[in-house]
Amino acid sequence: MPLNDHAIEVLERLGTEGKSAHLFINLKTGERLTAVNKVWGRLRVKAGLPHLRLHDLRHQFASFLVNAGHTIYEVQKILGHSDTKVTERYAHLSLKTLQVAANSASVAMRGAGKAEVVVPEVLEAA
Repeated sequence: MPLNDHAIEVLERLGTEGKSAHLFINLKTGERLTAVNKVWGRLRVKAGLPHLRLHDLRHQFASFLVNAGHTIYEVQKILGHSDTKVTERYAHLSLKTLQVAANSASVAMRGAGKAEVVVPEVLEAA
């Protein structure tokens, strides 16, 4: 999975590089973390989001990408989905994105009635 520059910066700040073969370790014992439930619970409460699930962040990430104009195929590849149908369940278009799309159709339709008719030279000579 491709990681963005900010994610790499955050992972580098963990301070686990060279200490273990694993990324997430108990800094006291050096052993691999197998669950993050306690830490995740504390973080959610501190952020005022007690019902937020880790998986919700995956949905939000997909939605950010699609609303920024990335294709469903790009999002599929980034998330590692085997089928775009799965990705479609993750990526939710915002009302603003849908409004911009609807407005672009309106602009195109308004311009269609004002288009200049160009007559090919062949017809003018006839």
